Amino acid sequence: MNFNNAYFEKAFGTFSQLEESKLPEFCFSGRSNVGKSSLINKLVNRKSLARVGGKPGKTVTVNFYNVDGVYIVDLPGFGYAKVSASERERWEDLMEGYFKSGRNIKMVFCLVDMRHPATDFDISMMDFLKIMGIPYCVVLTKSDKLNKTEYSTRLSLIKEELSSYGEGVDIIPFSAQTGEGVQKLRTIIETLR
Repeated sequence: MNFNNAYFEKAFGTFSQLEESKLPEFCFSGRSNVGKSSLINKLVNRKSLARVGGKPGKTVTVNFYNVDGVYIVDLPGFGYAKVSASERERWEDLMEGYFKSGRNIKMVFCLVDMRHPATDFDISMMDFLKIMGIPYCVVLTKSDKLNKTEYSTRLSLIKEELSSYGEGVDIIPFSAQTGEGVQKLRTIIETLR
């Protein structure tokens, strides 16, 4: 699979706009400011395919990137406090509609900042995916921000914190700076496509 063969295809802001699922979809989900856009850019060897915002909450639509015949789907960030109730409701409707509409979702990569425990929003997303029977794994972003001791400690703690989310759920440390975890994510996508 050629991850360099990537381009932005479309974006949808409401559930009613979503088009039918025609390609395998690999979704990236996580709190605002967790590093979804940076991860996607690293995955496809681009600096700005996915827009990286200075402010959290930049992604407010479901963005589809065609990567060599599969969709990389950048989901809106959740948990950012400075949005109106109506905007939050729109996001929730969009996400629920997206996941319940029978799409060809092969894997959801749940991004969690490695420096911190998983948030209630992270846990809610994993609960939802587990109930829906949608496969997911956990990607620990910003691993380069920790020294070796902090890295080992956080990796052990996050495994404990997420132990109830199923045996065999992969937990993958990732860094957009060093490239840690990129090959593992690519292998998952290539295997499941």
